[in-house]
Amino acid sequence: MFFKPRFSTKKYARRGFRLRGNTLVLLFVFFLIGLFLHYGGRTKPVVAFWNDFRQMIGLRHSRSETGENNPYKAPEPKDSPDVATDNRSHRKRSGGSKSNESDESEATDNKGAKPSAESSGNARFDFEKQVDFLLPSVKPGDNIIQHEGYTLRYRDQYKDADWVAYPLLAYEITGDADRKYEQFMPDPTVEKGTAVPSDYTRSGYDRGHLAPAGDFKFSQRIMRETFFMSNITPQAPQFNRGIWKELEELVRTWAIRDKGVYVVTGPVLKPGLPTIGKANEISVPEKFYKVILYCNKPDIRMIGFLLDNEASTNSLREFVVPIDRIEQLTGIDFFPKIPDDLERKLESKSRDEVVAEWFNY
Repeated sequence: MFFKPRFSTKKYARRGFRLRGNTLVLLFVFFLIGLFLHYGGRTKPVVAFWNDFRQMIGLRHSRSETGENNPYKAPEPKDSPDVATDNRSHRKRSGGSKSNESDESEATDNKGAKPSAESSGNARFDFEKQVDFLLPSVKPGDNIIQHEGYTLRYRDQYKDADWVAYPLLAYEITGDADRKYEQFMPDPTVEKGTAVPSDYTRSGYDRGHLAPAGDFKFSQRIMRETFFMSNITPQAPQFNRGIWKELEELVRTWAIRDKGVYVVTGPVLKPGLPTIGKANEISVPEKFYKVILYCNKPDIRMIGFLLDNEASTNSLREFVVPIDRIEQLTGIDFFPKIPDDLERKLESKSRDEVVAEWFNY
């Protein structure tokens, strides 16, 4: 004999705590909001969260993420990494000591100071002989930073330089200076301070060079200057290590072929760009440019490149644009000491004309 309940249990069988679809959506939205708030509005909070999560559970990073065999990753300073120091005067005072010699250059540095463009051997135009000929137009109040190897204009509101300019001679590219001896560091010559290396940590972006370290292999001392954070800007890893690297190598090839070129390079900065950073808000550029000028009187030619801050497998020829377009986007007047009629002629050439001059030369 079995006990038969007087009420049915079927209608209670599915009762209990159940999350409906709308509730799950709301929880996911609240999770995303919390994620963005926790990571301070950084442009890649999901990447930062995933990195933190993997660190907590002890999940090993992949080979590509850890930076093994990554030539674009220099070690961060271990002692006071985010403090800018200017010890150049100390180096001068201690010039002859053995310890200073070791610190100054683990690779040989026997070339002395940065050479001038006249040492290329090319015949120079009169306008090339003017002081600071290669610099873009400068306005009163601009924060112009001069280092031994290059000059830049620093934009504090973006914590980026919007142009870096330097002559690149053939023999500067050769030598035994090595980036493995260097560390990223704040630039002590920028009065209001630059970004610090830790601003880029787990941001999803490389510390991308504007004046590349590879352009100064003739001197460890001058290569060291390229690791100042004033010369660094956020670049997507596949861009920095891919098409941007390819362009840097092409410019070096041209410098050897032409016995020297002038280089102006930088990001396209504008209000409203996304930012990264912990101690600072660093604008993440959407585009980068390079403008290269060759002079050997009476020959003169100029070429400009404009690239998106993203990976690309396209030919570099496809990124050649008229200089006028780069000037319109950046508001920068390149090589203003070239006579106006010649400047207009150089800057208004079509892409096909410029490609034929540079790539088929």
